[in-house]
Amino acid sequence: MINSSGIPAVVPAGRLADPDQPVLPLAGGLELRPWRLDDADADALHTAGRDPAISHWNLFSVGSRDEARARIERLHARRRAETGAIWAIAACGGAPVGLAGLNDVDLAGGTAEVVYWVLPEARGGGIAVAAARRLSRWALDDLGLHRLTLCHSTANPASCRVAEKAGYAAEGTRRSSLLHTDGWHDQHVHARVAGDPE
Repeated sequence: MINSSGIPAVVPAGRLADPDQPVLPLAGGLELRPWRLDDADADALHTAGRDPAISHWNLFSVGSRDEARARIERLHARRRAETGAIWAIAACGGAPVGLAGLNDVDLAGGTAEVVYWVLPEARGGGIAVAAARRLSRWALDDLGLHRLTLCHSTANPASCRVAEKAGYAAEGTRRSSLLHTDGWHDQHVHARVAGDPE
């Protein structure tokens, strides 16, 4: 976004905290929608917190349905504070099969990090790629951010493939910068900036 002086404009405060978090349609009858405080969403988050791959790559655990609901409330609080925005990946009207969102949002600086995970039964069908692409379009074109990063352990080639298929260019490796359950990992950094081809 460029203002009338020709200087890059920041995303105005309040833009991400809009009371109605948008629902973003995906192909195949899926959508990115806000997390709900109902049993189905709490159960999906609880299941994700017990999945070995999700908990390993995300240092993520959820011990109970009540803990899942508390985490969902924190997700909504982060969006209201404009520090993050997280969506459930779900069939229209159905329970979540994954998560996609923006972490480390800096509206003034025009940046955020894209994050995602997919439950085991939904893996392998391109859902993470579709969610990352759609979320990126919204963040760059509608919200007005300038740069998005997508980072993952160098030991996680599946996330590298998601980043590449979602249009994120590889930029390099950060040494020992990502903590997982088995210790510190080197991290691949991918990025998209406004105007990049998808």
